[in-house]
Amino acid sequence: MATKSVPQGSGALPVTIDDVNAARERIGDAIVETPTLRSLTLSNLTGADVWLKFENLQFTAAYKERGALNTLLQLDQEARAKGVIAASAGNHAQGLAYHATRLGIPSTIVMPKNTPIVKVTQTEGHGATVILEGETYDAAYAHSRELEAEKGYTFVHPFDDPRVIAGQGTVALEMLAAVPNLDTLIVPLGGGGLISGMSVAAKAIKPGIEVIGVEAELFPSMYNRVHHTEMPCGGDTLAEGIAVKEPGKITSKFVEALVDDIVLVGERKLEEAVSLLLQIEKTVVEGAGAAGLAAMLSEPERFRGKKIGTVLCGGNIDTRLLANVLLRDLARSGRLARLRIRLQDRPGALYHVARIFHEQGVNIIEVYHQRVFTSLPAKGLITDIECETRDRNHLDRLMTALRRAQYEVRQVELA
Repeated sequence: MATKSVPQGSGALPVTIDDVNAARERIGDAIVETPTLRSLTLSNLTGADVWLKFENLQFTAAYKERGALNTLLQLDQEARAKGVIAASAGNHAQGLAYHATRLGIPSTIVMPKNTPIVKVTQTEGHGATVILEGETYDAAYAHSRELEAEKGYTFVHPFDDPRVIAGQGTVALEMLAAVPNLDTLIVPLGGGGLISGMSVAAKAIKPGIEVIGVEAELFPSMYNRVHHTEMPCGGDTLAEGIAVKEPGKITSKFVEALVDDIVLVGERKLEEAVSLLLQIEKTVVEGAGAAGLAAMLSEPERFRGKKIGTVLCGGNIDTRLLANVLLRDLARSGRLARLRIRLQDRPGALYHVARIFHEQGVNIIEVYHQRVFTSLPAKGLITDIECETRDRNHLDRLMTALRRAQYEVRQVELA
C-alpha cells in the first residue's frame, strides 16, 4: 500500500520537520526522553514486532508537556508577564500548568464544574489557578476565550496550534532515532495534535513509513471528517483523552494529507489493552494510551508481521476505574465469576453447594442470598456466589460439577 507523503509548495502544511527539530532543541532539557522498548510478549501475542514509546513516564504522565512547553518558550516577555490560559480537564491542563509555573509564567485553567476533584487538585498542585465554569467542555472553552480577551492572556490550545503540533512531533523524532527501521506508527487520535506532529516528522525522516490513527468507536470525529461520514460522537469511553467531538481545523489538514488510515476501536479492546499493558509491561496507561495496542488486538491480520511503534501517550487513569477494568478483565477470562444458583430454602442448602466449590478447588469471595425479590416460590431462593478460578476451563469444570449435583446454575455475564 502506497503511503502519503509531505506536500510541497503552496499547499505545504504550517509545520515542517524544521519546526519539529527546532522544538526538540527548545524543549530538550526540560522533557523526559522516554524510552522506546520492544515488547517480546506483546509481539508474540499480536504477531507484529511491537515497540512501545513510554510517554506515560513524563513528569505529568503524558506527552502533552511537549507541545505546551514549546508554545510557552516562544512567548515574548509581555505575554509571559500577563500569563497563559487553557480550557482542559485533562493532560493538557497539567502539562501547561507545570511548565508555566516552572518558567514563572502565571497560568489559568478553565474546567467544567463536573470535573473530578482529583483533576482539579492535581492541576492546582502544579501551580495553576483553576476556574470551574459551565457544565460542558464547550462552556469552559467559551469562558476561557472570554477571559483571554478580557485579561490579555495567551490562549494555549490543546491541539490546534502549530507550536503545539511541532512540540508533539518530537515524539516521532525520538522513536525513529531509537528504532530507525520501524515501518508503521500507530498513534492515538483525538483532536489530532500528536498525530499531526508525528506524521510530519516521520514522513520527512522516512517517507515510506505508514502512519495509522486510532479513535474510540464512540468518538469517530476525525474519521467522520476525513471520510465524510456522520457516525454519532458521544458516550462513556474509557479513552477519554481522545474523546473529542470536533477535531481541529488545522490538525484535520495534517491528517488528510499525511495519515494513511484511521482505525476505530471498541471499549472491550481498550479495556483489554489497558489490562495487558499493566500485566505484561507493568506500566499504567489510561484508555487513550492503550489505543494503539487496542488497534492491534482489533485487527491482528492487518498488522501481523509489521514492525510497529505505538505511543503510550498517557498514564493518568483514575485508580478506581483502573481497578474496575482489571476486575472486568479477570471476569472475561474466567478467572473471576459470579454464578447464580437456584436452591431450596432449607438447612444445609448452602453448605452442600459450598462443598462442591471446595471439591473443585474454587475460592468463594462473596455470597449473596435473595429470598424476597425473586419469581421463585416462597420456599425457593437464589444465591449469587462470586468466586475465583484458575482459568476458563476450571470454571467450566465447576459448573459441570454443580449441574451433575442437580443444581440449576448460570453465569452472570458482563456486558
